[in-house]
Amino acid sequence: MSKITVVDMAGSKVTEAELNDAIFGIKPNKALMHAMVVNYLANQRQGTQSTLTRTEVRGGGRKPWRQKGTGHARQGSIRAPQWVHGGVALGPKPRDYSYTLNKKERRLALKSALSTKVIDNNIVVVDAIKTEDYKTKVVVDMLKALGAEGKALIVTAEADQKVVKSAANIPGVKTATVNTLSVYDILNYDKFIVSSEAVKKIEEVYA
Repeated sequence: MSKITVVDMAGSKVTEAELNDAIFGIKPNKALMHAMVVNYLANQRQGTQSTLTRTEVRGGGRKPWRQKGTGHARQGSIRAPQWVHGGVALGPKPRDYSYTLNKKERRLALKSALSTKVIDNNIVVVDAIKTEDYKTKVVVDMLKALGAEGKALIVTAEADQKVVKSAANIPGVKTATVNTLSVYDILNYDKFIVSSEAVKKIEEVYA
């Protein structure tokens, strides 16, 4: 098991902890991580786009001119796709873009993402992440002390509304709990800041 320094919210060393190599020390599977990111983005799509076909555009009920004898090409409706203001041929209609990957793939992709953070030295374990009040300054000071002033993902074992709301209006910062972790979020944020309790819970769930 690899050892990692555990710090407090001020950035001072508190102790050392061992990370489970079965979760934080595997060889990352880039193909699966990519598949999970694509899956996550696809599942976020609303799929509400809808174009009007020739049957849905207003007008066009009368044949614009007789079939023969005019010199024009034959036309049946001024709302056919080739006309200005006509309907759209083969345009998008509402659909569900979501799909799932199997459980083994999801677990391996998450472990790969976590291991990537350890390899890149972008994981910070904090003994406890908490605030006494709804104060953005507390979270800002913590990020500054931890050297994580860019994009950072703060992970706690359980949802703490004081932490969530204190970090809500900091640009580039997102909070998550162990049961809402996604491969996309882990890879999308530069620093992975996690509480000691959350690390234990991750190891319980995914070991």
